[in-house]
Amino acid sequence: MGRKVTIATCCLNQWAMDFQGNLERILKSIEIAKSQGARYRLGPELEISGYNCEDHFHESDTCLHALQVLAVMLKSTVTQDIICEVGMPVMHKNVLYNCKVVFLNKKILLIRPKMYLANDGNYREMRWFRGWAKTRTLEDYYLPRMISEITEQRTVPIGDGVISTLDTCIGMEICEELWVSRSPHVDMSLDGVEIFTNGSGSHHELRKAYQKVDLIKSAMEKCGGIYVFSNLRGCDGERMYFDGGCMVNVNGKMVVQGKQFSLNDVEVYTAAIDLEDVRSFRGHFASRSFQATTAKPYPRVQVDFSLSLEDDIALPTLEPIEWTYHTVEEEIALGPACWLWDYLRRSGQGGFFLPLSGGIDSSATACIVSSMCHLVCDAIREGNTDVLRDVRKLTGDNNYIPTDPKDLAGRIFTSCYMGTVNSSEQTRTAAKMLAENIGSYHLGITIDTAVSAVVGIFTMVTGKTPKFKVNGGGARENLALQNIQARLRMVLSYLFAQLTLWSRGMSGGLLVLGSANVDESLRGYLTKYDCSSADINPIGGVSKTDLRKFVAYAKDKFNLPALERILAAPPTAELEPLTAGQIAQTDEVDMGMTYKELSVYGRLRKMSKCGPYSMFCKLVHQWKDSASPRQVAQKVKHFFRSYAINRHKMTVMTPSYHAESYSPDDNRFDLRQFLYNVKWPWQFQYIDEQVKKLEDIEKSKDGSCPGNMNTKDGKDTETSSGGGGIHGNRDVSRTADSNMKTQNTGVVVSMETVSSEGIHEDNVDVGERKQASRKRSLDEGVTWMSDHLKSLKRRRLSIIGVKRSHSSRDKGDDDQNEDDITEHSKWWKPWTWKSQLADE
Repeated sequence: MGRKVTIATCCLNQWAMDFQGNLERILKSIEIAKSQGARYRLGPELEISGYNCEDHFHESDTCLHALQVLAVMLKSTVTQDIICEVGMPVMHKNVLYNCKVVFLNKKILLIRPKMYLANDGNYREMRWFRGWAKTRTLEDYYLPRMISEITEQRTVPIGDGVISTLDTCIGMEICEELWVSRSPHVDMSLDGVEIFTNGSGSHHELRKAYQKVDLIKSAMEKCGGIYVFSNLRGCDGERMYFDGGCMVNVNGKMVVQGKQFSLNDVEVYTAAIDLEDVRSFRGHFASRSFQATTAKPYPRVQVDFSLSLEDDIALPTLEPIEWTYHTVEEEIALGPACWLWDYLRRSGQGGFFLPLSGGIDSSATACIVSSMCHLVCDAIREGNTDVLRDVRKLTGDNNYIPTDPKDLAGRIFTSCYMGTVNSSEQTRTAAKMLAENIGSYHLGITIDTAVSAVVGIFTMVTGKTPKFKVNGGGARENLALQNIQARLRMVLSYLFAQLTLWSRGMSGGLLVLGSANVDESLRGYLTKYDCSSADINPIGGVSKTDLRKFVAYAKDKFNLPALERILAAPPTAELEPLTAGQIAQTDEVDMGMTYKELSVYGRLRKMSKCGPYSMFCKLVHQWKDSASPRQVAQKVKHFFRSYAINRHKMTVMTPSYHAESYSPDDNRFDLRQFLYNVKWPWQFQYIDEQVKKLEDIEKSKDGSCPGNMNTKDGKDTETSSGGGGIHGNRDVSRTADSNMKTQNTGVVVSMETVSSEGIHEDNVDVGERKQASRKRSLDEGVTWMSDHLKSLKRRRLSIIGVKRSHSSRDKGDDDQNEDDITEHSKWWKPWTWKSQLADE
């Protein structure tokens, strides 16, 4: 009897509910596995039906068609003389299970249901399936007639069991079972199982690849054995991209690494492994052997078949390899590009249309399309006939063989710069140059005529003409005029997407690409139904910080020199009038926070499960070197107020590639309300109480100013509307509801405008903000010092300083104590004076 087993693990690009296509890919993988000498073929989770069938799993048709596909495989000569493990839904005693079905030579050996279901993040398996709860138990599954006639079996075992061949023992895990605290492989290994298989449906997420690798490494380092991992790949009809990455691990050492990203629909990886390596590895662990002597046995399904050959002396085994990981920039270049390709070829459309603004976000989207074109040309160069067939179908040219990514982009990618009088020459030129670098069919249009027409309709009906704030208009006028431009771009995008190919004498239509990043969605820094509204969005799950890194990477990787000037330009919406022909509006000033801060807020909110108070508790220590407790409190309040005001926008956001663990996707990943009391009264009051405690502690330590003398005790300087409503009669747009400006003193000052319609975001002129900030800083400094001196006097402290006299100025602020600000003289410590006093 031989000692070397040959096992194949498969990566398949399946499509939910595409039973015919799924069957063809499964049979192809089995055929390849057999040709490479494999005696066991492992496939991914739910490969017959596709993973993301979702509520289709409630339909009896789905189980019926899955059984029909299984019947075809059982009868096929391709599946003979190899143990096949396939994933499909199975109904047992009127309960639906997510199962692996193992068969050999027209006989079903075992149906193994998933025991621990994935039910967090993007996963909702408990909505459709139930986990198998009877550990180490097998039951009889009564085969339907269509299967029984082929297998000549009336019943087959279903449950938590293992397969015992003539030469080894095989146990199964399914996806999530690798991640749980007590994975089945631990107990199975103690019962003598030597080979563990895991058919998975694991999606891509930036910086996630190491998790699977580390889990499998650590599992086999402790238990010993052979771990074979299979995974789905591609877009099977949802926001997630399954990222392949098949692997084989022996005793904690990787011997096979599959591709994470690829345009191949079928990939098979085969490994020959010496069973004696497992046995000797386990044998020298005395503590493991002791545990194994008391292990509870698993029911075994005996199979008269071996995974090794009688004479395998000439069969080489694989040597350990070092696992290589993609950088974040490479992941962004590859993952969303493959996802776009799957969506495009399966949608039946003729290409993509992108509103290219000349900014980072739309440029990053264009770079991803360029990356897709490079991947397509590379795949065809390597002989991938499936990709060549899809390209010819897209372009309508049966003789076309793409070799140049720029030429391919010119056929399937249309970009369009939609300028107004508020657009700068810098962004117009940048968009044009980038389009030339990529090779897209580029349009440069001006939409002022459409904007004027819409404003003209309003003026005709109301007799009022709205103006930008710089031209004497109010906040609501300023906001509405920005939104008109943004929303018209969405309308025109769909018009050009439908008719551009027609105008060029080509068939088909174009998919509109969105370009709102995950941070802007979290903050709500976008106009509802603007160019963030599209068919799909490849960067909707990527942070601004990562996008900048990716664009810098793409500049060199794809030879796109136009990205140099785009990287150097400040992020801007260009919806307000220019100042002397230059950009006057920038994103971070409008938002009142930086993109770096947004990423921190997002991760704490979603990944660390922080509400306002918990976020404050963490950041007050993380940011202690750059902000006082009161400043941190203001920042946290500003974020949650902005988030609450704009959460409703997520209900209509474009389906986006899921890439970031703090995505605010309202569809399935981040399920929260979209109507909030934006004042968060209970939470914010509790934060204020903690700020006061921290300031008192600081005062008691050294009697000095706690770090921010320009704020009042117990109250945030921001104001909000009297109600909890957020919508009013118009959209909450890009501009910030509470524009926060950090002055030279490090004090964060917030400006908020209130109307009878509720809270709205308001662009406050920078100059006005500075004046208001300076006045507030002076008055609050006086107030703080008055309170501080009273506290010192109560403690009978001796204060020596220089007497300065200041006349208080009443601001009419309801939060101020008049008794405090009517004193005409204060005792000051010179070392606590702030720079703004000198500016007086």
